[in-house]
Amino acid sequence: MITFLKILFCVLFVFMCSVVISTSLESNLFEEWSYLAGIPWMKATLWDFYANVLVIYLWVFYREKSVFIKILWLILLVCLGSIATCAYVLIQLFKLKNGDSLKELFTR
Repeated sequence: MITFLKILFCVLFVFMCSVVISTSLESNLFEEWSYLAGIPWMKATLWDFYANVLVIYLWVFYREKSVFIKILWLILLVCLGSIATCAYVLIQLFKLKNGDSLKELFTR
């Protein structure tokens, strides 16, 4: 299961990086912002995104001991979204030792 999760999160990480890069090359978010801010679904999507960031960050906050690392991951999650989420999960998956279960992934 852990090997499957490593593969899955690697694929998601690469996919999201490619989506963000290709979209950034096609369209400048800062130039489009006034148009996007007027779309009700965009507002709902942003509220949904930041609610998810809060949930994921609570897990990160629980797991991490260093205040600096906690703040760093908050900034990364807010700025990079699912790219940062996948990176964090991958880091935690690769930190697991042989024989560890998913319980070690979710606990300190």
